[in-house]
Amino acid sequence: MPELPMNQTVLHAAVQRFAQYTRVDEIWEEYLSATGDRPDLAESAHRKALLRWLNLAGCRIRYPKPGEPDPFDEGLTAWWHRRGAGLPHRALAELTDAEVDALGGCFTELAAAPAALSPATGRVRALGPTAAAKALHALRPHTLMPWDEAIAGHLHGARDGAAYVAHQRLGRDWAAGLLTEAGLGTRVQDALAFADVLGRPSRPLPKMLDDYCYLAITVGANSTSP
Repeated sequence: MPELPMNQTVLHAAVQRFAQYTRVDEIWEEYLSATGDRPDLAESAHRKALLRWLNLAGCRIRYPKPGEPDPFDEGLTAWWHRRGAGLPHRALAELTDAEVDALGGCFTELAAAPAALSPATGRVRALGPTAAAKALHALRPHTLMPWDEAIAGHLHGARDGAAYVAHQRLGRDWAAGLLTEAGLGTRVQDALAFADVLGRPSRPLPKMLDDYCYLAITVGANSTSP
């Protein structure tokens, strides 16, 4: 698959340009406020906050009407019960091979989780690979890099579990290289210090890498705003 250039200068230019999309920061701050910056999908309010953030980020998951089943809430609760405790808490640059490999099944299950009822057919649609990747990032913002359809297709040629693992490996390599270039360590604190250097205080490094991918790939394929 095509490779993208990555160094501090390239990333700095991208994140400064992406900062123009102020609504992205606003909806993220709303999500952090709603979850206390410690998302726990065992809590109903946090599941609702995640659904709201996903929809504001463009995922278009139908909200149930009063009296209808709530597939998203039920599906996320069940997935969290199975997988939540296993989600890594390390910084992206510190993920081990075993931790990255385990994310493939975790992602695949989440992408297949029920998300919304279709009134026309009575069928329930799955969450899907883009929303699943975004949700995993929202749950572990300093650990996991999201994607969209254009990014996944361009970099990995697929959006399955193997491609998701490859995306996290790529992000880990980018993150480690950037932090080394900046003379920093690989912990979350180091990544936040790097965000300060880039003029984007508190922005998670996985999201800054996604900002770059969005501008380099998605904007080129589809000129709509995020």
